[in-house]
Amino acid sequence: MTHKRTHIAVAVACLAGLAGCGSRMSHIEPQSSVAMFDSFEYSGDDAFYNANPLPDESSYYNPVLAGWYSDPSICTNGQGDYFLVTSTFTYFPGVPIFHSRDLVNWNQVGHVLTRPSQLVNMEKQHVSGGIFAPDIAYNPANKTYYMVTTNVGAGNFFVKTQDPFGEWSDPVMLPEVAGIDPAFFFDEDGKAYIVNNDDAPDGKPEYDGHRTVRVVEFDTEKDECVGERRIVVDKGCRPEEKPIWCEGPHIYKVGDYYYLMTAEGGTSVNHSEVIYRGATPFGPYEAWSGNPILTQRNLDAGRDNPVTCAGHADMVQTPEGDWWGVFLACRPVASDKENLGRETFMLPVRWTEDGWPRFVEDGQQVPLVVSKPGVKRGDAVTFGNYSRLDEFTDSILGNEWMTLRGPASDYYSLESNPGFLTIRCADVNSSEKAELPYVCRRLNHHDFCCRSRVTFLPEHDAQAAGILLLKDETHQYLLARTCRGDRHYVEVRKITGEGSDVVGETEAPRELSTFDLRVEGKGLEYAFSYSDNDGATWNTVAEKIDAGFTSTNEAGGFTGTVVGPYATNALTMPARNGDEFMARRTR
Repeated sequence: MTHKRTHIAVAVACLAGLAGCGSRMSHIEPQSSVAMFDSFEYSGDDAFYNANPLPDESSYYNPVLAGWYSDPSICTNGQGDYFLVTSTFTYFPGVPIFHSRDLVNWNQVGHVLTRPSQLVNMEKQHVSGGIFAPDIAYNPANKTYYMVTTNVGAGNFFVKTQDPFGEWSDPVMLPEVAGIDPAFFFDEDGKAYIVNNDDAPDGKPEYDGHRTVRVVEFDTEKDECVGERRIVVDKGCRPEEKPIWCEGPHIYKVGDYYYLMTAEGGTSVNHSEVIYRGATPFGPYEAWSGNPILTQRNLDAGRDNPVTCAGHADMVQTPEGDWWGVFLACRPVASDKENLGRETFMLPVRWTEDGWPRFVEDGQQVPLVVSKPGVKRGDAVTFGNYSRLDEFTDSILGNEWMTLRGPASDYYSLESNPGFLTIRCADVNSSEKAELPYVCRRLNHHDFCCRSRVTFLPEHDAQAAGILLLKDETHQYLLARTCRGDRHYVEVRKITGEGSDVVGETEAPRELSTFDLRVEGKGLEYAFSYSDNDGATWNTVAEKIDAGFTSTNEAGGFTGTVVGPYATNALTMPARNGDEFMARRTR
């Protein structure tokens, strides 16, 4: 596998000013209707990590995958390899896949869905549409890895491979499996099953959020479901309380029992995880009286360093017999606002004397510092404070980069100007439900700094290029080089469902074609600036800008905020797809 050359420094390097970014040029002639990005640096500097250094080399921070890595699923091949995947919704490539040998040091080895043929019907889907809740599982009977998921624009499907570090198959659709959140279970006797969330019996819910969990047998030779899909959970673990959204199910065989684990309560602050067990994969399943086995919903909202929305979990057993679990949760800054989205946390799973698993005790906070004895932390961390510098010297983008609704290969290139990410100004803007001239990465910290050196001269009023912060089609900020008539600017625009408004601007010399742009986040505030002298000094364009506008609390949806290079010919075009997609439930 070819990897992007990305410089990684665990120490934070840019928040004080980023005077030296490793750029390789002093001046490059601009090209017509394209923006050339010489480099992109991201650094995180969260106060919690600075105030709470890890006590030893066997400790790690929660979240173990910081930033928007939601709906985690984990598996092992029993040979010491662990693989973890998360949701990507309408972003491309789809479903990042991480590998670890010790559950602490995770390395992204690629994506599962790397070809347009695996990600169909993404056009016109809302940012929070697309790929929901992937499940990864290993079948020892045929030594094959399976990833099954929902594309809300196409249905449920799976892909498979015997080499998770390489390419995966084209999708195999599952027309018999209605609903969302499918997961495979491979039993010791060689039989296979798919479990998933579906509508209420006969499609007649008794209340909003009434759903079921269903199981069907699966033929691994024919790659198809066989027999009846049976309801194994109706409503949730305490039906009399009218629980909502029993979803994200997984089945495990432990001893003589089959355990069924599901999420309940929706993805907001009432999120939780519950457990059942039975004598067969089809049940009947008994809910544990001690449920939920994971939640933070009953804790004091004013507690320090809160973790909220915990749920949607998966578990794995180590060769030593220990159990560990991954799950999603959020870290709000204030008023339940944050821009990081739902992140991946990991904890040891404890078993009660009567044989029930539990992530946290009732009333226990999810710990942000965890020890896994015997493990030595490596350099390529996915948690804590760190920096990433990409100088775009490879012929492919690194694993951290994404595009929207497709590969965007008509819009960007790493080969037309070697050593630069070149983006063509296209006749599409970031409010459209379309493939965009935009290359982005996740925010991983509440306090962060992004800097990029750009060569670009706008040629008309609707042309712009710069750094775009995007939550969805109607919640964005753009720091860009623009012009209006003969006057040139660096400006910040707030992009909403009604269009865009300039919230800060600085007039720039017309001849200024190579410059640095900087975006800084401080919790619930953004600051935007530019430099025309290699970062020796910075000109403020806008500061104290409301970062809550791009939070899930205000925008809804299931993703976190992303940031990256963007160029357009349609800056002044009105938002043409302002209709809101609200899948299932929002905060």
